Formats: sequence, structure tokens, C-alpha cells
Amino acid sequence: MSEIVHINSLSYGSAGVGRLASGKAVFVDGTVPGDTLAIELVSDGKSYARGKVVEVVEASPDRVQPFCPYAGICGGCPWAQVSYETQLTAKRVNLVSNLTRIAGIDADAAENLTAECVPSKRRTGYRNKVELAVGRDGAGRIDLGFHQMASNKLIVPDQCPIAHDAIAKAPKALRGAVRFLNSRSDLGVFRVGVRHSLRTKSLEVALWTTPGPAPRAQIEKVVMDALHPTSIVRVLAEEGKARKVKKVEVLHGAGSWEEELSGFRHRVSAPSFFQVNTAQAEKLIALAMEGLELEEGDFVADLYSGVGSFTLPLAAAGCDVVAVESAGSSVRDLRRSADKYQLPIEVLGGDAARELPTLGGLDALVVDPPRAGLAKSVPADIAAAGPARVAYVSCDPATLCRDIARFAEVGYRPVRITPVDLFPQTYHCETVAILSRESR
Repeated sequence: MSEIVHINSLSYGSAGVGRLASGKAVFVDGTVPGDTLAIELVSDGKSYARGKVVEVVEASPDRVQPFCPYAGICGGCPWAQVSYETQLTAKRVNLVSNLTRIAGIDADAAENLTAECVPSKRRTGYRNKVELAVGRDGAGRIDLGFHQMASNKLIVPDQCPIAHDAIAKAPKALRGAVRFLNSRSDLGVFRVGVRHSLRTKSLEVALWTTPGPAPRAQIEKVVMDALHPTSIVRVLAEEGKARKVKKVEVLHGAGSWEEELSGFRHRVSAPSFFQVNTAQAEKLIALAMEGLELEEGDFVADLYSGVGSFTLPLAAAGCDVVAVESAGSSVRDLRRSADKYQLPIEVLGGDAARELPTLGGLDALVVDPPRAGLAKSVPADIAAAGPARVAYVSCDPATLCRDIARFAEVGYRPVRITPVDLFPQTYHCETVAILSRESR
């Protein structure tokens, strides 16, 4: 039995939010604020329900035609039916809501602290990276594609419109290549990564495989014919979330991907993290640098530094910089860049929470943690180091706001919070929060 529902907002997720006749909140995928829908319930919990669309009774004026036939099926573009202006508004609204609900900041203060969401010039064709999952089709042949939203089922599109044009058709091109190679011998492929730079034209294909022998010359020839990359590597690793890398074999070219970011040319190894929207990543860097109010000679730490997206600009600005990163490939990439640009950067390979107390007094700090945010002890350890300002770069508003509350307990308050849209057509959003030490 269906029920008529009006969608009022977008959640931090794939669903729009409305109210049932009972007043209970209901989450419905593929919807837009302003939609009036006939829905059927798929689950009904104590505090909220989930529904699916039976009919769009009246479409929102902010509803647009999705640019991809797999939108709403593949998990890559859950907001493809939402106008871009509405996406930006929703990302800011969700951040402000988390600031009040989780960080405990007054609603008016949260509004005043939070800047408008910085838009992306490219709304499709913005991703410099495509990650292809591996599965089998009905005939048992190897397939490449993307996981269906909230499922392990493999979707096998021929192209991905949010990727750079040069790699948008990689799913189809590499599907045939990997299928041919695997028909000759089992490669143990469980993932394929493709990176491209609009600025350097570098294009790398990384085949992630279980350890073992492989026909390297044949792989090089077939992949070259499929996509004409500048680099081909084979990453020997354990399958699973941890992806413990044993070795990276260079099959063609330099064995790394090159990208220009904020005036620096990075060589990035296949296992190393790099933001997927290069132009928007530069805006993160600019916001952090401006917010820290640096002076030449300041001692600055960059925690979870990765390949040095923030580290290199900090050192070039005349700061004395120590970078902390746990991923071995990223540590090596950053050390190589520091040597190339002759920047006096101390790079520590280790866990940020463990290394931070050993650094001593700091003038400023950048922290760019994974989605889980900071370990519980880290805000207090940062306060003990005494930086006047902290730039917290976050990919998750909930953990950011939890950590802002923890910073408040040790004397740091946010002075400016800026959402930056690195991921158009999705609910994901990066945020740069500048925190200042309160005067004592």
C-alpha cells in the first residue's frame, strides 16, 4: 500500500527525507527536495522508515534529468537527479546541522561560522581516478565495473561520465583487455585503478593482483593497445579492505602517475592517496594556508600528510615543516618531492597519534585525517603542542564536528568553516575548518 510523501531535504547520504502521515521521518533514495511522491515502505523502524518511489506525483523544480543511465543504480552519483545549486545548498545545510547537533554550537553561530559551499567548475568529467571492481558475468567470464549502491552486485557500464574524458571509457576498454589476459592465465586481478591528469597528460593503469607469476610482456602489450597509458604497474597485494601491498612491479613507463597541484609536480605511486578532483584540492590548500596566518620561520606539523599536498606549499612559504604519514608509499613519494624541490621537510613514517607528542611546541598545524577522524587523544595532544591555529581538513562532517567538540574542551574554537565540493553529484563534501587557540 502506497503513501503520499513530500520530500523536504537531502540527508547526508543517497536519500531525500520526508514525513509519513504519522509524522515519522522517511528516507527515500533518488529523490529531490520539493518532490511529492507515492512511496512504499521497505522498512519501518522505531525512529524512522525507508521507502521506495512508486510514482513521482509532482516533480520538484530542482529535479534534473540524470546524465547517466546508471545514476541511482551505481553508487557513484546518488545525487545526479538533483540540480547543482541544490546540491551545494544541501551540503552546507548538512554541515551546519552537524555543527549544532554534534559539536554543540548555537544555530546562529553555526550559520555565521560556515561559508557557502565552494562549487566545482567541472560538475561531470572531474574525477582524475577511476577504480574498477572485478567480478564474473553469467558465463563465468571476468568483468570490470562498479558496485551497485548498498550492494556487492557489480554494475558494468561502458563508461563513467564523472571521470576525465581520457579515462571515461576505461571500463569498457579495460574489461576486454583484462578478460583476454585472464583467458590465457589467471592473473588474480581483484581491482583495477586508472589515473589521468588534465595538466600533465599522465595516465596510469594499475592492476591490483594477488602475488604470483604473470605474463608481464603480454600484459603491457594488451593494456597499451586498450588505453595507451604512460605508465602500467602491477600492484601485488592481499585482497580485502586493508590491501596490504607486497610489491609494485613496473610493466611500462615511469611506474608512477604525475599531477601538478598548487605549483608542484607530484609523482604518485599507485597505492598512494591523492584527491580525485585536482582543481578543488587546490582550493582546500589555499583555504588552509590563508586560515593559518603563517609567518616565515613558523614550525608547522602536517599530520596524515599523504604525498605532501599541504606539506610542500607550507615549506615553500618559508615554514619549518614536519610531516607525519603512516602509508609507506606516500612517505616515499613525499621524500622524493622534498628532494626534487630542495625543501627542508622532515618526513616521519608513523602513526600521527603516536608521533604527535614527540614533536614539541608548534606554531601551526594541518591535520587531514581519514573518514574516522582523529583518535580521541589527539586534540589534547595538539593543545599540548600549543599551535596558535589548526587547519582541520575533513571528508566527513559528523567526525569533524565530534572533533570540534573535543577541541573546544582543550581551548580551541572554530573561526571559519568552509565546505568545498570535490564530489559533484554525490553527498560527499570536504571541509576546511580553521580553529584558533583561545587566549588565556
